[in-house]
Amino acid sequence: MTTTYHHGDLPGTLVNAAVEILDEEGGANDLSLRAVARRAGVSTAAPYRHFPDRGALISAVAAVGYRELAVALNAACPDPSGPEDLAAIAIAYVDFALGRTGLFRAMFAEPCGTDPDRVEAVDMIKAYLTGLIRKTLPDADGEDTATAVWALVHGLAFLHLDGKFDATSPDEVHRRVRATVDAALHIN
Repeated sequence: MTTTYHHGDLPGTLVNAAVEILDEEGGANDLSLRAVARRAGVSTAAPYRHFPDRGALISAVAAVGYRELAVALNAACPDPSGPEDLAAIAIAYVDFALGRTGLFRAMFAEPCGTDPDRVEAVDMIKAYLTGLIRKTLPDADGEDTATAVWALVHGLAFLHLDGKFDATSPDEVHRRVRATVDAALHIN
């Protein structure tokens, strides 16, 4: 009698294994399907049944990251009402980048794939930010201002990640992000 090994949700297991590796190692450059298979406890050929290449896996991982980022942003300020609330959300964005460095880099430093989950997750973040700007800055162009604020905060995240700004003190990171967002939006 021959038995077939069945892993269950192998694609989900592989994505979770990749996220674990990214969280532990802090960078996506060395992430390979072989390492992910090893972490998931499956053969090195198994990932190829679900992900044709490394890019497809990274795209699926990035989709998870975008959804987790959306949760973190919403948790930082569940009901933003004015421009002053944007700094709290910006701080949550930078904190996510600093706390989940490997995942964040995979989300943004890797080429974007056309994986439908990733596209949907990115669209969700864009819609959230545009809606946030329309609510907190009703006189501003929602989409263009959302892009400008996202670019500003994203730049701050990478300046901290890449050691251009000191990231050793969360209080200093938060102060810098708040001051920068307030200055850019002419708050206070």
